[in-house]
Amino acid sequence: MSARSLSARAMRALPYVVAATFFMEYLDSTIIATALPAMARSFHVGPNALSLGMTAYMLTLAVFIPISGWAADRFGSRSVFAGAVTVFTASSVLCGVAGSVDAFIAARVLQGLGGAMMVPVGRFIVVRNTETGRMIRAISTITWPAVAAPVVGPTVGGMIVTFASWHWIFLINLPLGLAVLGVIFAIVPQQFGARRPMDWGGFVMGGAALTAILLGTELASDSHAGLALAGALVAGGLALGAASLRHAARQAHPLLDFRLMRHPTFAVTVLAGSLSRLTIDAVPYLVPLMLQVGFGLTAFHAGMLMLAFALGNLGMKAFTTRILERFGFRATAVVNATLGVLFVLLAGAMVPATSAAVLLLVLLGCGVTRSMQYTLLATLGYADIGDTEKGAASTLLSVNQQACIGLAVAFGALMLRLAAALRGGQPTDGAFVPADFHYAFMIVAVPLALSIPRYLRMDRAAGAALRAAS
Repeated sequence: MSARSLSARAMRALPYVVAATFFMEYLDSTIIATALPAMARSFHVGPNALSLGMTAYMLTLAVFIPISGWAADRFGSRSVFAGAVTVFTASSVLCGVAGSVDAFIAARVLQGLGGAMMVPVGRFIVVRNTETGRMIRAISTITWPAVAAPVVGPTVGGMIVTFASWHWIFLINLPLGLAVLGVIFAIVPQQFGARRPMDWGGFVMGGAALTAILLGTELASDSHAGLALAGALVAGGLALGAASLRHAARQAHPLLDFRLMRHPTFAVTVLAGSLSRLTIDAVPYLVPLMLQVGFGLTAFHAGMLMLAFALGNLGMKAFTTRILERFGFRATAVVNATLGVLFVLLAGAMVPATSAAVLLLVLLGCGVTRSMQYTLLATLGYADIGDTEKGAASTLLSVNQQACIGLAVAFGALMLRLAAALRGGQPTDGAFVPADFHYAFMIVAVPLALSIPRYLRMDRAAGAALRAAS
């Protein structure tokens, strides 16, 4: 079934169906942090014992995302997508009814497997079945969960734990998952791609590289962990990554097809986009920490101020499509990245005496620029991709995005740890002062600033086909 054989109603509904699954996955990865203390009490262990559940989930995503495109082409996109939603939903229930730490961690690994297939295959289905004229709007729709979940996740998690119990953080996925499955079988087409052999070498090396890098950066950001082991893991991961690149270049059907980098817009999305994500994904981690630890605000007051950040993220979604259509990708990327750097620096310049009005304005600006950059990058990656390359492109972009999410949070935490160490403080006790956050924000803004020259080198007509058809 092709995009043209889908009804107009199904084509309009498809991005929203995929967005619902994205929201399940992204919310689940952010909401759990708030519930860890309550879960630890329930299992009669310390919170650190449960952190392995978060790590296991993240690493499972990193390992299995690369095979999502191959699986969709071989077994059918609807079958894999529906199967992923089923696994994710069932494992969510298992998380909610887990009676021990070991059972919970095992369920989280299974949940990560479902999420690894659900997100990239869902994106691929939308891209494959969306007409060029509706591409910007469709991508904007399916990216809002990535923008919203990190902001609303902790708040929703806190409410569930306070007024119900931590079990419902996972059990709420059951009715949503069942509803989504019904819609999937009603409107999502079953499509197969070209059959190609499984690149097991690329799967093993790529998965090991991502696992080592993400685990190493997470250890580096942990004030209780040694930097030597973290550095060794990152170095080993980078070496494996280089080996994966050489392996892929020799394969006729590589699992991760880096030949897509020949498309200028795709290369910009991966390279400059990775720099941008290091900054914009670190900000939601640093800001709440600064408000509570640096400024001494309560979690409630910090959460109320973060509503401005959420409003900027969500409110901007109503304008991103029109801005891209009016000004184009190059101008929007340059201007928005410049504004993003400015607002990140302003956030780092805030002090406990800063007025609430200024705090709200700065956080609103951070949210607006983050939302715009997310939508721009998610759309630009497909600007010059042909129909036969969309599956490979979706897989590579999903791997890139997942890696950047993990790296960005670790990057922000590591810079905060470094700032405290340079002033002679002891970051192991978590006693950060406002000055630590000033330096951390200054360094975190650097990757986004470095992406601007690369955006400037883009062709002025980049993405013109998407704009002209809209």
